[in-house]
Amino acid sequence: MLQNSLASAVRHFSLILLVLAGLVSAEDPYRFFDWKITYGDIYPLGVRQRGILINGQFPGPDIFSVTNDNIIINVQNNLPEPFLLSWSGVQNRKNSFEDGVYGTTCPIPPGKNFTYKLQMKDQIGTFFYFPSLAFHKAAGGFGGIKILSRPRIPVPFPDPAGDYTILIGDWYKLDHQKLKAILDGGHKLPNPDGILINGRGPSGTSFTFEPGKTYRLRISNVGLQHSLNFRIQGHKMKLVEVEGTHTIQTTYSSIDVHVGQSYSVLVTADLAPQDYYFAVSSRFTDKVLPSTAIIHYSNSARQVSGPIPGGPTTEIDWSLNQARSIRTNLTASGPRPNPQGSYHYGQINISRTIILESSAALVNRKQRYGINSVSFVPADTPLKLADYFKIGGVFRVGSIADKPPRKKMYLDTSVMGADYRSFVEIVFQNRENIVQSYHLNGYNFWVVGMDGGQWTPASRKQYNLEDAVSRCTTQVYPRSWTAIYVALDNVGMWNIRSEFWARQYLGQQFYLRVYTPVNSTRDEYLIPQNALLCGRAVGQSMAVSEPL
Repeated sequence: MLQNSLASAVRHFSLILLVLAGLVSAEDPYRFFDWKITYGDIYPLGVRQRGILINGQFPGPDIFSVTNDNIIINVQNNLPEPFLLSWSGVQNRKNSFEDGVYGTTCPIPPGKNFTYKLQMKDQIGTFFYFPSLAFHKAAGGFGGIKILSRPRIPVPFPDPAGDYTILIGDWYKLDHQKLKAILDGGHKLPNPDGILINGRGPSGTSFTFEPGKTYRLRISNVGLQHSLNFRIQGHKMKLVEVEGTHTIQTTYSSIDVHVGQSYSVLVTADLAPQDYYFAVSSRFTDKVLPSTAIIHYSNSARQVSGPIPGGPTTEIDWSLNQARSIRTNLTASGPRPNPQGSYHYGQINISRTIILESSAALVNRKQRYGINSVSFVPADTPLKLADYFKIGGVFRVGSIADKPPRKKMYLDTSVMGADYRSFVEIVFQNRENIVQSYHLNGYNFWVVGMDGGQWTPASRKQYNLEDAVSRCTTQVYPRSWTAIYVALDNVGMWNIRSEFWARQYLGQQFYLRVYTPVNSTRDEYLIPQNALLCGRAVGQSMAVSEPL
């Protein structure tokens, strides 16, 4: 009897060991990065400037990963001021503590380090990282993020012969701290001086193609304010992915990329063996800013020749029609082995409609920008930390309205409350005469509609409720609206902002507090044990018992 009980216990214990071993062996892979942040001399437009380097590089190194990889990035801040990195498009599921904007994360002090712990949970696609504090973005510190599908998950196109990160953006010759001083003084920025492609000006970058082979170009607009158009001399581009969504594979001769957006295209080297222009130019500007790179065929018989291919300039309808043509490939798998169209967003009832309207005004005789009449001002403590540690007086949920209140602009630390697992409609209303670009941290959303004029409930009749593209950054055309659907399934404090960086800096942003009263790590992780504490969070105990 005793022997039988002992044998049963041994079998039970062995089974537990096997299960535990399976759990350990099934853990998602880790990738480690060690980055040193410094200032250094750069010459992107032919003049010496002070740039932000990562391990001596401008732009910074790519983050290469696979779905569900754990990314461990140790950042040593060797700048003489605080520094913070954010991960545009990485959703940081249940973990807004690692989001890397001041509303969620304390800056890294000068001479100190911080280790970010990210997981590319259920994500694929093309994204980028950038510095989010103190107008550092105007000095560099940005780089590409590639999240590949797991080997057994089918991808709707053959493996390319090469996979290039292409970072495009407008650029100033003026030092970023002087640009910041202009904004702090209550003034608008001057126009940018040029366009960079991978950190270099015209013809400063080249890409080598083998004849007959197809290449993936991952293109992100990491600039400060200008929408950009890109094209390749004589070549067609097949769009295959937008910010983590496989798209219907439409062929374009040029594509508009608005600030903060990312696209993947396939290009085949199927022309005569020579060099070709890769051209980028500003959109919707009085003065067109151009730039070029070189596509070099490995068997090239001659250098680049002929006129630089021209692109669209101020045509709004052209860009709007192209944006409407970008749709989700419903037959392709996403991060998981199931078609992306299996989640029928168009059949879910909307629980709330939020209308967000931008505006520009002088407040206390200084230039400010706002959303729904509120111009955001940072609190003395990151909002997520104040919420987590229940520190009162830092912010007030509901300090920004769901609808434009039509009142004079004012300053506040604007936070909007939202219920976990609700399904909301957000309308970006643009009464101004510029193209705008908005980003939501922590989420992708469906861009269900966009058009000119004033949004009304009748505008829903033209929504795409079948195969709208899912992405994290969307444009809003002049005197127009854009509508998105969002499934709020990611608890945390999440930044909604203008991607026009001067507007973001001067208040055109707020935080969305996605909340559940259930205190469980199934919904949200505990604060990381290595989290930096600042402001009124200094001295708070990190020894928080784990919720059920």
